[in-house]
Order: sequence, then C-alpha cells, then structure tokens
Amino acid sequence: MLALIARRLANSIAILMLSTFVVFVLIALAGDPLGEMRDRQPPVPENVIHAEEVRLGLDQPVVTRYFRWLGGVVQGDFGPSVKPNQNIGAELAPRVSVTLRLVTVAIAIALVLALIAGTVAALFRNRWADHLISTSAFVLIALPSFWLAVLLKQLGIAINKASGYRVFFTVGDVSVPAPQDWLALVGDMAGHMILPTIVLTMIHYASWSRYQRTAIVESLSSEHVRFAVLRGLSRRRIIGSHVVRPALIPIVTVVALDLPALFSGAVITETVFQWRGMGGFLLESVANRDANAVMAWLLIAAVAVVFFNLLADIVYAIIDPRIRYGHA
Repeated sequence: MLALIARRLANSIAILMLSTFVVFVLIALAGDPLGEMRDRQPPVPENVIHAEEVRLGLDQPVVTRYFRWLGGVVQGDFGPSVKPNQNIGAELAPRVSVTLRLVTVAIAIALVLALIAGTVAALFRNRWADHLISTSAFVLIALPSFWLAVLLKQLGIAINKASGYRVFFTVGDVSVPAPQDWLALVGDMAGHMILPTIVLTMIHYASWSRYQRTAIVESLSSEHVRFAVLRGLSRRRIIGSHVVRPALIPIVTVVALDLPALFSGAVITETVFQWRGMGGFLLESVANRDANAVMAWLLIAAVAVVFFNLLADIVYAIIDPRIRYGHA
C-alpha cells in the first residue's frame, strides 16, 4: 500500500506541476492586468505604469515569471496582487475553509444518497421504486444549478415571511456578528449550510445514482454472482460482498472526476447565497484581471482534484485487493 501511495503521489505532483505551468501561460496570454490603468482618462503617467509592471513582474519572460511564482508558492507567497493592499494568501485562506466545508458535506451526503438510491433502483429494476428514483433523478439532472439555487433561496425567504421567524438562512455563510460561543457558532454555520448544501447535493446525487444503478445491474448479471447463488449463500451476503462491493469502483471514479464540477457548482451557489467563499474570490479576481489571484484559486482547486483522485486510487485497492498498479 505504501508503494502504491508513493507512486501515485509522484505522478500527482508531476501532473500538478505540468497543469500549473500550462494554466499560468494561458492566463499570462489572456490579457493585460494593467489594461484598465492604461485606458484611464486622463492618462496615467508612464513611470507609474512601468512601476506596476515591475511590481507584478510583467517586465519578465513568462517562464521566468512562472518559476518566480512557483518559488513564492513553496514559501506560502502567491505573488503580488493587482490591488497593492491585498495579500492573496491572507484573503484566500478563510474563503477556502468556507468552500471546502460546503463541498465536503455535499460530497458526503450526495454519495450516501446515490449509493442507497442507485442500489435500490437496481435491485428493484423496472418496479415502482426504480421508476420513482429514476424519474426524480432525471428531473434533477435537467435542472440548472443556478435556477435550483435561486428557487430554494426564494422558497426559504417565503417560508421565513409566512412563519414570521427566520427558519432558513438565505444570505451569507455565518451570521453578522457571528456568535462568540463555539457551540452556537457551529450551529449557526450549520443553519447557513442547509440550502446551499441541498443545491449541490441534489445536482450531483442525481447523476451519481444513475452510475450506481448501472454498476449494480452489471454486477448482478456477472458470473461470480451466479456462482455465489449456486453455492447457496444468503441474499444479504451476495448483495453486500458480491454485488455492491465490486460496483463501488465506478462510482468512486465518477465522484473523483466530478470534483471540478462540484467546485464550479460551488461558485454559482456561493454567488446566489452571497457566501464569502472561493467563488466570490474567483469572480472578483477575474473582473480585476488579477492573474496571481486567479492562479492561487486554480492551484488550490487543482490540488483538491489531484488529492481526491489520489484518494480514489487508494480506495480502489481497498475495495478490490486484486487490483495491482503498474503490473500486467
């Protein structure tokens, strides 16, 4: 297992380095961070623009800028921002915790629901349970995430007005001012997470449950399941050990590959519910043409994607010990 983790970790670091270089070059070619300053009227003095170019490193070749940026990242410095008074790392750190809290809870809930719903739909194929689960999944897949977020927010506002109480939190990731007691603070954060979590959970649960159903159906028709039936094993043991366990590998792969979609969905959801998470930081950075800030966001997203794919590789070996990486 340790050798497996070491090999996958080395591959992940190489992929991460290559991806950051490609993205850095693309962002560098995408536009001029000082374009707004150059277009101002009355014109900004050339010496001021040149000083900004030097501060941001725009006077150097792209490759030199990349390695300079990479060296700073290793030391915890994401480089200078277009805003002179903004520290990218200090601004992004609390936002990362906010987004990861939302994404992690949504992944856990959506995965559990997808495993249960997909398995039940496959075991009762072409019956009322299968039709009900499949129909609801298709409806959720067809719903745009931004529309579902807006709908749930308006529903929460309507319920609050009708009841006269704040039943649902519809704005922000925490109350302002935040509770001082840690237990009250945790409860307040949990209350703010209800509606955004439902949005991310429902969108991804729907597609994951369809993958799980297909995997279970294929597993039910496999030879080893028929052999287990002939051996006289109990239904519970057959389903648990010989049907569900082998069918977990496809859903693990799908969840790992869907992480970028989860981050993009989090950007939309955070914007609708006005969370100060990574989504708002990305939109602000793109609007300001802040290349280093965008690179910091993409680096964190890339690290999360690579980490979850590494975790998926490890889970493969746990689910099916027969899997051997790098061997015929």
